[in-house]
Amino acid sequence: MFSDDELQRYSRQLLVADFDLDGQEAIAGATVLLVGCGGLANPAALYLAGAGVGRLILVDDDTVDTSNLHRQIAFRGDQVGQGKAAALAAQLNALNPDVTVEPHAAMAGDDWLDRHLPDVDLVLDCCDNFATRQAINAACVRHRKPLVSGAAIRLDGQLAAFDLRDPDSACYACVYGDGTDGDLACSEAGILGPVVGTIGTLQALLALHLLTGKPVAPRLRLFDGRTLSWREVAFRKDPACPVCGGPRAPHPRGATA
Repeated sequence: MFSDDELQRYSRQLLVADFDLDGQEAIAGATVLLVGCGGLANPAALYLAGAGVGRLILVDDDTVDTSNLHRQIAFRGDQVGQGKAAALAAQLNALNPDVTVEPHAAMAGDDWLDRHLPDVDLVLDCCDNFATRQAINAACVRHRKPLVSGAAIRLDGQLAAFDLRDPDSACYACVYGDGTDGDLACSEAGILGPVVGTIGTLQALLALHLLTGKPVAPRLRLFDGRTLSWREVAFRKDPACPVCGGPRAPHPRGATA
């Protein structure tokens, strides 16, 4: 049951017919992991905390730099030099103290992901390198957790969701392959803040869809910030995928996602 204060806080989203009280209860009981606490995670985490997601786990081993501030809009100038996970957690706690926020100053490698994913309902990939993206995807396949992936560089953005609770769902490697080459950092190529903000915001929206049981089509959504236009590419599971193409273990009894 929600308190009067909570009903007041979430009153506007409770008015949305596709969301309502059942949806609020679903997200209040959910745990979401955000890997990376930069330009994608800043808006995504703010909206998820604002929406009342019960528990947010943040992991990032980087610190806030002055050059981050034009796009990583949760951070403030006096947080430069602080760890990003802790700095973002402080802002989320200030926004909604009813949400449990758990920051980790760590790299999200295989071992770390395998320790934490059993307690997670959904994962947002908000990182900036292919090696971590592949590790996140493989862990989500192993633990059958839905994954929302976002990326942005220059004036281009990409967004996709993989509902890996479904054994017929494609995974990140079905679409992008399992390689780790081709990283291009914002420090080299540049990024316009609203572009990465657009993708991070929509990652939060896709997360709310998945947490409340709404279907999410298998589409790679490509955003062109030059023309403010979108393009969609359908994808499907690759039977020969080296990550998810083999037999999948049965879902653990009683587990939720």
